[in-house]
Amino acid sequence: MNRKLLRSVREYKRESFLTPVFVLLEVLMEVLIPLLMANIIDVGIMEGDMGYIIRMGVLLVVMAILALALGAKAGQLAAIGSAGYAKNLRHDIFYKIQDFSFGNIDRFSTPGLVTRLTTDITNVQMAYMFSIRLLSRAPIMIVLSLIMTLTISVPIAIMMLITIPVLGGVLIFIAKKAHPHFIKVFDEYDILNNTVQENVNAARVVKAYVREEHENEKFGRISTVVFKLFTKAEKIVAWNNPVMQFTMYAVVLVMVLVGGESIINGSMLTGELTSVIVYAIQILMSLMMVSFVFVMIMIAEASTDRITEVLDEVPEMEDAEDAITEVPNGDIDFEHVDFSYSGKGGNLSLKDVNLHIKSGQIIGIIGGTGSAKSTLVQLIPRLYDVTEGSVKVGGIDVRRYSLKSLRDQVSVVLQKNVLFTGTIYENIRWGDENASDEEVRRVCRLAQADGFIEEFPGKYDTMIVEGGNNVSGGQKQRLCIARALLKKPKILILDDSTSAVDTRTDALIRQAFREEIPDTTKIIIAQRISSVEDADMIIVMDNGEINGIGTSEELLKTNKIYREVYESQVKGGADNE
Repeated sequence: MNRKLLRSVREYKRESFLTPVFVLLEVLMEVLIPLLMANIIDVGIMEGDMGYIIRMGVLLVVMAILALALGAKAGQLAAIGSAGYAKNLRHDIFYKIQDFSFGNIDRFSTPGLVTRLTTDITNVQMAYMFSIRLLSRAPIMIVLSLIMTLTISVPIAIMMLITIPVLGGVLIFIAKKAHPHFIKVFDEYDILNNTVQENVNAARVVKAYVREEHENEKFGRISTVVFKLFTKAEKIVAWNNPVMQFTMYAVVLVMVLVGGESIINGSMLTGELTSVIVYAIQILMSLMMVSFVFVMIMIAEASTDRITEVLDEVPEMEDAEDAITEVPNGDIDFEHVDFSYSGKGGNLSLKDVNLHIKSGQIIGIIGGTGSAKSTLVQLIPRLYDVTEGSVKVGGIDVRRYSLKSLRDQVSVVLQKNVLFTGTIYENIRWGDENASDEEVRRVCRLAQADGFIEEFPGKYDTMIVEGGNNVSGGQKQRLCIARALLKKPKILILDDSTSAVDTRTDALIRQAFREEIPDTTKIIIAQRISSVEDADMIIVMDNGEINGIGTSEELLKTNKIYREVYESQVKGGADNE
């Protein structure tokens, strides 16, 4: 088991330590039981001593009950220890993911992270539980049973000593042959989870295009791949049982042959042969347990590697020891900024960007698809770090701020608006969990969301279902804007966040911004000219570079891209009326 992962056992070390202790006591009881049975046969029955039989019988029942109680306690402790270990491990991975930058997250697919938090951790949990219980039980049982066998019959003990490594080697060989197939299975699980997640999230699109049959076929293909891989692995592992059974019966037959001869010549009693057979079965069953646990560990090893990848991932962004916690104002400066999603040496998404924005200004950004508008603004709250150059907020490089302090003062409403399961109040309060009801209502009025909220039967206590699918696109955008405003940020970024609202509502939102939050720097990315036309400054992006900067009037005179967009939207709209 990976040492890094075992650190997550933490407060469950007690249960993990006590489990083998109770297993040891349980095994001691089980090893003594065959000895008592032999005495009952050889002394009580052979000599006709009913009193002895009753005394030994009572003792036998007591030991059986003790073995049962100790085994139950060991199982309980193993379950608590393994479940606690899985809980801590899940906690550690989830908290690690929270520290990831967008760059870190980009290296792991969402389904891949989900599989690690669910299936992979379950595999590790099961392997851990079986390891601390069965894997500790098997060696103790084998050693003690061999010692007891040795005291009864040396030839049979020697035979068992030869059988154990041979059978153990065969079982380990079978487990190792199955291991590569289990590794492939979990990679396919990621694809399977991605298919399911994509289908569920896009259920409306699937139904709108009547593509259910196509989706069923796609799911069927990947499900069949998982089935075939598991079948290959299980076919190999399936040899465990017949090999075990064959060995067990072969050993028992040889023991009966050797023991029968010993009974005839008087060197062994009938009860002793019975106990030796029981010890042999205990040894062979223990070996079977070892092979079973070994298979579980092999499966868990593949999961362990995948979990370790996440835990070993180094967050690209960490606070410096002397990180600044106060953002003075909403000034923004880009100084010779280059950025590549692939890091240094990769294709540049932003090239030598120089930009200076004063606190409180309204900035509009337009540009074609792929012009890096979103990339530009994502550098401000440090969702990504620049490849070259620097981005400053309030005159200070963003890398010198603590991430929490910076992001508390830079509210971003991203292109993909996300609402969470809960009431409207709870969703808005993501911006400030301690905000009063009146503060929530105020930001909703600024975002032009108060009107439609009041029309819901539950008003602000209306439940938002998973993904916000019970509100329209425009309503979702306005709720997300309200959530961002509740933070009272010094910088507010709207990344095409009013595309689903009508032009009148869009204008009312911008008017509220200008009148109610004049000191907040407002950056609006939009496809509609009307959304940025009255901005203090408009930035035209093209192919990762700033193609033009100025007011709407200035850009109409000097910038070809802006003029073409303006004419296609404003004049084209007028001609169609």
